[in-house]
Amino acid sequence: MSSLDDLYRRVIMDHYQKPRNRGKLEESDGLIVNLNNPTCGDSISLSLKVEDGKVVDAKFLGEGCSISMSSASMMTDAVKGKPVAEALELSQKFSDMMQGKEVDDSIDLGDIEALSGVAKFPARIKCATLAWKALEQGVKQAEQE
Repeated sequence: MSSLDDLYRRVIMDHYQKPRNRGKLEESDGLIVNLNNPTCGDSISLSLKVEDGKVVDAKFLGEGCSISMSSASMMTDAVKGKPVAEALELSQKFSDMMQGKEVDDSIDLGDIEALSGVAKFPARIKCATLAWKALEQGVKQAEQE
């Protein structure tokens, strides 16, 4: 195992064991998106507060493997305070990374890059992308309100 793989594993386990933004926003403060991955049983409840084209706050609750829960932790950390367009661009970049596509380096992925190895395991990609799909649905829902 390379030292980079070891570092990535430690970052993933850190987010899994000490998730950032774990919790739920009051319904009056935002919207909630619930998604499940029936293939493996992962589930997420993403709370989003979107105002004036910006992701003001993001929290999640859920159950699942270390990949899905750490991805949710990383995603909420990364999109909080970002304009919706930038959050969606980050989501697209993450999706490209999960599909093994070449990823533009103009946006710093930070801890999210630790999930890049998941692309080698097709059965785990749905685990990693569950929270991101919830983000995309939540942003669309917020734009319709």
